[in-house]
Amino acid sequence: MSFGQGGPDWGPGGSSTPDWSALADEAEHDRGRRRRWWLIGGGALAAVVVAGIVATAVIGQGGGSEPSAGGGASPDLPSSTPGQPQPTFNDEPPPPPPPRDFIATAERDKAPLTQESLFPGDKATINGRAYKKGAVSAAKKCASGAHSGLGPVLTKNGCDGLYRATFTREDLAVTVGIAVFDDAETATKVKSQYKPNLKALPGNGVPDFCRTVSCRTTVNSLGRYAYFTISGRTDGKESTEQDKAATRAGLDGSNYAYARILQRGKLQSQEWVDAQTEKRNSG
Repeated sequence: MSFGQGGPDWGPGGSSTPDWSALADEAEHDRGRRRRWWLIGGGALAAVVVAGIVATAVIGQGGGSEPSAGGGASPDLPSSTPGQPQPTFNDEPPPPPPPRDFIATAERDKAPLTQESLFPGDKATINGRAYKKGAVSAAKKCASGAHSGLGPVLTKNGCDGLYRATFTREDLAVTVGIAVFDDAETATKVKSQYKPNLKALPGNGVPDFCRTVSCRTTVNSLGRYAYFTISGRTDGKESTEQDKAATRAGLDGSNYAYARILQRGKLQSQEWVDAQTEKRNSG
């Protein structure tokens, strides 16, 4: 019996006696071949499984928002959504009101008001020029420190007090007058209604000046205060528009009054800050 390419001839139409030895060899051959393919196929499957595990590990270590392939618990989510505005808390106290607010009305302007608080010390340096302080005066009846033009203006607008001080430099003298009213609106009105003059204040080593001769005058207002100056020569000479030194002394006196009034506002503003700070610290 022989085996050709057509296979065994014991099938239909062939011999009735099979070659069992040949069949056993062929079966063994087939089993070896199947075993080799299974090993190859199993290795490929194992490679796929390993690749899957590696891929799962990469995903698990990446964003932190994907669940793990093993079905474990999801990682914690952030407590707030990135990009959304978060509430902020400012420990800084609010800014204080401007100093002018404290000197705008009698209700807010509570600092002590005396001739010494308005005209402290015995000297003043104004725009780099040194002046010596002479006589000072405080009058509840404002018209007593003003001539007949200015007196009625102060009275009809409810002047609460007139404070005066005289400053000298060489043969020049300037009297500064600060009048107090209930509010800034009234002080502005007094400025617009002004008529001469403030009375010059002699004394404390300063002779009479600007009594019967022409002198230089100024008027202005700040907050609830109107302020005036009268300046001239201590030797009794007249001070006309051409007297630049007397004019400058008058402007120096006006600047000094402005600075002293504004200082009242600054001090009260700082006191407000100190009070707020103490309140916050004690709370």
